[in-house]
Amino acid sequence: MIKSLFKIALLLVAAILAYNYFFGTSEEKQQAREVFKKSGDAVGSAWNVLKAEKSKFDAGKYDKVMEQLGGAYKAIRERAQFVDDKVLKRLDDLERRKQDLQSQLDNIEQGDQELKNAPAPNSGKRALTKADQKKAEQTAAKQADQSRKKEQLLRQLDSLMRDTDKILKEVGEQ
Repeated sequence: MIKSLFKIALLLVAAILAYNYFFGTSEEKQQAREVFKKSGDAVGSAWNVLKAEKSKFDAGKYDKVMEQLGGAYKAIRERAQFVDDKVLKRLDDLERRKQDLQSQLDNIEQGDQELKNAPAPNSGKRALTKADQKKAEQTAAKQADQSRKKEQLLRQLDSLMRDTDKILKEVGEQ
């Protein structure tokens, strides 16, 4: 219900802006131009953020973190003779979570590769065909899903890092 109202409100605002852009007074036309310009700037900024995050992702930002976690877990295991069973069980849980995140990371990288290799819709001067529009919408939906997965992975990785830090502090105190 709220989604529908939001879509209707968004459509109404777009219609008013378009009307003002073409048929409004000179002041309304100027205001509509400014809104379109600012909207374009916002979309451009969001796109730049996504490109920067993708380049970090492609550069192996998350792979390095996974390697560091593996090294920390190995160091804890080497000191296992000085650690109680509770810590070892928590360490096993952390390693399992790390493996799950690594699997998710591999899936995300595979999805990025598929999107990269997907053929782009025709973008000539002619209007897009319905098939091209559908492909473009599907690609946009896949890209949004990939971004959502990356955000979720980042939150889970942050949680794993905090939990790892806690166990490292506990082991260091013993």
